[in-house]
Amino acid sequence: MKPSPPDPTGADLSSELPHPRALTPGPSPAPSHPPSPGEGNPVEAVCFSPSSPGEGGWEGAGEEGRGDEGLGKGGGRSPREVAREVLETEAAAIRGLLPQLDERFDRAVALLRACTGRVVCTGMGKSGLILKKIAATLASTGTPAFFLHPAEAVHGDLGMIVPGDVVLAASYSGTTEELLRLVETLKRLGIPLVVMTASSTSPLARHADVHLPVAIDREACPLNLAPTASTTATLALGDALAMALHEARGFTREDFALLHPAGQLGKRLLKVEQLMHAGDALPKVTTATPMREAIYEMSKKGLGITAVVADGDRLVGCISDGDLRRLLQEDDGTILGHTAGERMTRNPRTIRSGELAAAALKVMEDHRITSLFVCDEAGRLEGIVHLHDLWGLELF
Repeated sequence: MKPSPPDPTGADLSSELPHPRALTPGPSPAPSHPPSPGEGNPVEAVCFSPSSPGEGGWEGAGEEGRGDEGLGKGGGRSPREVAREVLETEAAAIRGLLPQLDERFDRAVALLRACTGRVVCTGMGKSGLILKKIAATLASTGTPAFFLHPAEAVHGDLGMIVPGDVVLAASYSGTTEELLRLVETLKRLGIPLVVMTASSTSPLARHADVHLPVAIDREACPLNLAPTASTTATLALGDALAMALHEARGFTREDFALLHPAGQLGKRLLKVEQLMHAGDALPKVTTATPMREAIYEMSKKGLGITAVVADGDRLVGCISDGDLRRLLQEDDGTILGHTAGERMTRNPRTIRSGELAAAALKVMEDHRITSLFVCDEAGRLEGIVHLHDLWGLELF
């Protein structure tokens, strides 16, 4: 692969990585402040080394040297009071994204939509878990995507990234070591990068093609440390990206059903053509067929009904088990001497093959019938759907 030209910023990404001494035991450094995210209130943070287990570079977004009384010591609040505060804090974090939306979001959507490969989502720790969900949402709504662990990426899994891909990364601090190492390689490969961080001046944001700000006022954690409101905000912004792409692509219910063949969602979106009996499985006779043969056709196909067609498979009637019982009650001994066309019920209920299975069920319920013939615009018979075909869909 042809290497891309040097980074125009002239920055050496290796300089952004923590010094090895930062990883050795020793006194904790004094709290530092990440750069202001731009608009809105300044975002201050209690910073931790990106190598802290499980944190992956995410940091609390609260005041320096907090001394809140009672935090972590059982402050006497009820669980519901804590829950209410958490939900209010996280809701405020999502609302706080609205004033941060600008033309950068439009550019990110355009970049992702123009992607001819896959959207490679990546992040460490809690942000990695969030990016896994975002990847799943993108993939299920028409944008091919998968999750790549940044630590595994720099140990060989970079081979999963190919020309045409776009990388979507997240780190609240924008200083996560594993992501910075990954960015250095992405630059050489010429892979576009979209990042979500709190500050536009963070190392990750400076080297991204598009930066999406996700700054918050504080975490929902009582200690203002555990990634809570920050991860919720990132997840919400990821959903916003996925839904903007969903609409830009014109993704339909039918597209959704194709990607969700199992589960309740997929079942509700199945079409009649996917369930109907057609070809040799379709019970069908002509108007000239003797009643004896029509009865045999009903028994052979096992649906308790047969279609009656005329010139060119045009549906003109049907004979059902119920019709046959009524005919036998009125029979004067000549029923088997008649043709299907003479004894059929005319103008049976029909449906188009492109209709949803739920629509077929409604017609059956409204008219108290157990079978529905499937015809095209010209009235030509294409198939039949039976009530039993709908049992497994759990639409009842």
